[in-house]
Parts: sequence; structure tokens; C-alpha cells
Amino acid sequence: MPQDTLKLPELSLVILIGSTGAGKSTFAHRLFQPTEIVSSDTCRGLVSDDENSLDATNDAFDLLHYWVGKRLKRGRLTVVDATNVRAEDRKGLVALARQHHCLPVAIVLDVPDAVAEARNRERPDRQGLKPHVIANHRRLLRQSLRSLRAEGFRQVVHLRGVAEVEAVQTIRRDPLYSNRQAETGPFDIIGDVHGCYRELGELLTRLGYVVAEEPVGDARDLGVRVVRASPAEEPASALRRVIFLGDLVDRGPASPQVLRLVMSMVRDGLALCVPGNHDIKLLRHLNGKNVSATHGLAETLTQLESEPTAFKEQVRLFLDGLTSHYVLDGGRLVVAHAGMPEAMQGRGSGAVRSFALFGETTGETDEFGLPVRYAWAADYRGRATVVYGHTPVPEPEWLNNTIDIDTGCVFGGRLTALRYPERALVSVPAHAVYAEPSRPLHYNVLRPSELTNDNEQRTTSQQQHDDLLDIRDVTGKQLINTRLLNTVTIREENAVAALEVMSRFALNPKWLLYLPPTMSPTETSELPDLLEHPAEAIAYYQRQGVERVVCEEKHMGSRVVVVLGQSEAAIQRRLGVVGEGLGKCYTRTG
Repeated sequence: MPQDTLKLPELSLVILIGSTGAGKSTFAHRLFQPTEIVSSDTCRGLVSDDENSLDATNDAFDLLHYWVGKRLKRGRLTVVDATNVRAEDRKGLVALARQHHCLPVAIVLDVPDAVAEARNRERPDRQGLKPHVIANHRRLLRQSLRSLRAEGFRQVVHLRGVAEVEAVQTIRRDPLYSNRQAETGPFDIIGDVHGCYRELGELLTRLGYVVAEEPVGDARDLGVRVVRASPAEEPASALRRVIFLGDLVDRGPASPQVLRLVMSMVRDGLALCVPGNHDIKLLRHLNGKNVSATHGLAETLTQLESEPTAFKEQVRLFLDGLTSHYVLDGGRLVVAHAGMPEAMQGRGSGAVRSFALFGETTGETDEFGLPVRYAWAADYRGRATVVYGHTPVPEPEWLNNTIDIDTGCVFGGRLTALRYPERALVSVPAHAVYAEPSRPLHYNVLRPSELTNDNEQRTTSQQQHDDLLDIRDVTGKQLINTRLLNTVTIREENAVAALEVMSRFALNPKWLLYLPPTMSPTETSELPDLLEHPAEAIAYYQRQGVERVVCEEKHMGSRVVVVLGQSEAAIQRRLGVVGEGLGKCYTRTG
């Protein structure tokens, strides 16, 4: 039965497949925005002024792939209007979709040869088209139908005949599972739990939730229920939701109880949960896969032995339904177990899911024989705040608008939550050391060698990172959002000049808390023989609606700024400057 609505992922590369004359362009322009359509004929016209020039095909498809790639990079649904009947033509497009972590979708317009031939006869620019061209296209299309899924297309829509093609009236764009941008919070984001049920209950209580045990009546009851504190006790908590960052199980003493609590909160709409690598390993075991019972899985399986089969099936279905990461609050917040670089946020691919679960390694091993993790947060320049766990650290620290809140509760550390949007950290201490870490927690900070002998005073990860200048941050045209103004534009030539002065003459930029603005003179006076006059300056402020002006005598000479600290430790803590004294005196250019 023909369908009048096609459902497509909101972020996808839609590849139309059909012979010349199948109606691909008409179909595309009827159902998609003109800016979403990238046509091979248009690309031929752009590079050769002739949309039917076959000798421009290579250049035209170079342009087409470039155009498609730029749109996918920006996260825009894109439709490719070309015949695409050959597997080698589709291969490059599927690779582009994978490169940008978008879902490739094939829509096959399968119309009879007679219809295609009649349509080509009606087009003045196709009068010389030989009939065998359409027959070859149709033969290749028929061969392709069996292999589209194997080529990597996540969805294949086969429209058989003109009636089915014309029956489609609308396109419904379904959000990806990771797209929760409409949910604005506030949120309480909790790091890796690892079976620490007692600490989880205490943390939820501190956050304003009430954890209550309840009897298990049937398989659907989980034995625990969490409610928000009453608005009278905690008004702000009435709207809050918890987000669990995964690794609910393994190593700790009570993984089944943690699962019951989290599953109950998700079921009742009080929580979201993303999976961790330990959760997925448990899922693979529950699905009958052969997995090694290491890194705490053996303890979890032992704890689950006494649980009813129905509960274990609930756990399997729950873990199987978790989404790799979430984009929330209009794109301002991203949560994932192991973090998420900007290029992957809100995208859908195996690579995205793998990064969300495991992060990325450099290919090297450390002195403990463990893979060295790629410090993706050090390169992060995204707009969204990214909250993650996976790598246990002694204390949560902000780095380039990202924060790792896995503070190693199962290793005797703390269980930590980040309140969003307040950015307040709340934590409870572990009651015991339930497992020994494979490497010391302090090893996972950016440069742990900078810990001093007493392990107390060190620069933060952000301060360490700021020691290294990234040329991308200071070259080219820069758009900077500030607290007082919407956007400040720094032109490239101004940035180059400032970099020259700063690199040759200025202090360590960490000292430069304040640079005085250049004093703006009044406009040239219209009075004879005068360059400036106070009356015209006062009149300017009146025109701007300024009711009160404080006037001071202008002193000639350069202004200076003095920065002083109570101690070198205070300077280090506040500015991240080590061993440069108690203060500095500098001019307005630094």
C-alpha cells in the first residue's frame, strides 16, 4: 500500500537512486528545501555552464562531494540528486556520511522504462539521449537493490512505480535518540557508581531526593522508589532530573541494587541514563556472548545469581535500550560516559557510540601496561558543556568547558554529582575501598608529575593546559562572546599585531587580568580654532541618554596596572603562575 509520509532521521544523507527520467529532481524539490538538495546536474552547470556536459562529470562530482561534506559537517540534512545507480558512485557518498557520523538513507525511484523515456523526450536538453542509456540504468538499479544494506545504508526506501512515488506527500524528520535538546533541566549529573549503592542513596538524599524501599509484588516491581523532595522542602528539586553517566555495575558490593534504583528512576521519568563500557559488557553476557569475567564483572555475576530470571531480563532490556549520549538544553549540554568531541555530538554512528563508551587511546601503553588515553578535552573548543566520567580522577576539574566527575568512589574516593546549570559539585565519601585501581587516580590528571611533595598545591588542569598557546585561538578572524557584550569581533590583522606585541614585549599572559581600554576622544570640534571642547562631549552623552557624567582631569603618560598577591601560593592558586614572585606591574599593552 503506498505511503503518504516517509520517516527519515533528522540528520541523514539522503541518496536518491533512479534512472534518468525517473523523477528524482521533481521528487526532491517537492519534498525537501531547495538548499538541502545537491544536484549533479547543477554541479555540472556550475563548473562548465552546461548541465549535460559529460566531460565535466569528474569536476562536477568533486564539487558535489565537497558541497555535501560541508553540509554534513554542519549537521544539515542533505539530499543527493543524481542517478547513483552504480555501487562505486554510492561508495564515496556513504563514506562521506560515515566520516561525518551521519546516517545514509537510500530512496529508490523504480519507474518503468517507458515512463522514463517519455519524460526524457519532453525535455529539450535530453532529445539526443539514446534508449539504451535508460535500459542500462535500470539494469544497474536492479542489481543494486540486493546490496544496498550491505553497502552501509541504514534505511532503504523502495518506491515501485509512479503511483508510489507520487503518493509520498510529506517527509517526517525523526530526531535521533541522542537529541534531547528540548529538555532544559535543571539536572543532577552523577558519575560512575560501580555498584556503590549505599553511597548513591546518600548522594541522592543530599541532592534533595527521597529513596524509599518498597515490597516486590511482581516482576515489574523493582523494590525501590525514588521521589523528589516536596516543593515545600526543596522548591528547586521539583523540576530536577538525574542523569547517570554509566558504569552502574562491577567492582562494587551491590550492583543489582544500583540497577534496581536507576531502572526505577528512569521508568518513573526522574532520570536519564547513558551506558558505560562495564554496562555494555554485562549486556553482552546477558545476551549470551562469550565475555571474560574480568574488571569486576565476576563480582556482578555472582551478585546476580540470586536474582530472579525476570529481573535479569529486565536488566538486559534496560541496558539494551540505552542511548550512547545525550545533547540537552538547546545544545548547551552534552553527557556521555567517556566524553564526546564536538564533531560527534548529536550524531549517529558506530564510531560515536564507541567513543562514548570507551573514549580513544593513543596506541601507546603506560608503565602500568594500560592503554594511554587520548586527552580529547585538551583539544576541545566546542560550545556545549561536556560532562563525562570513565576515567577516575582525584577531584573534578573544568578543562575547556568539559569536566570529568568520576571521582573513584569504588576505589575509596567519592561519588560526585554536578548540578546543572549551577555548575555546583556535590559529593559523598566512599565507605570503603571496594577495589584497587589499576593505576593511581592522580595519574589520570593532565600532568600528574606537577604534584608537589605534599600533594596539596598544584596547578589545575586548565591552568596547565593554558601554558601552551594554541595558534588556532589567536589567528584568523575571532568572534568572542563576552559577559557584557554579545559578540566582539577581532579582525585577523589586529590579532596578528597584538600577537607580535605580546610575544616580544608582554608578561606571561596569566598575569594580565586587566588591560585598560584606549581612551576615546571626542569628535573634532566645529568651533573655530579648537580641536575639542567639553560642551560637545557633554552633548554627546546627553544624546545617548546618559543622565550623569563624572569628569576627571586627564593626566598625560601611560597608565600602569599593579597585580599583587598575598603569597606565591595564592598567585599559583588564582592565576596558575609558578615561581614568578608576589606581583607584577605592567603597562596598558601588557
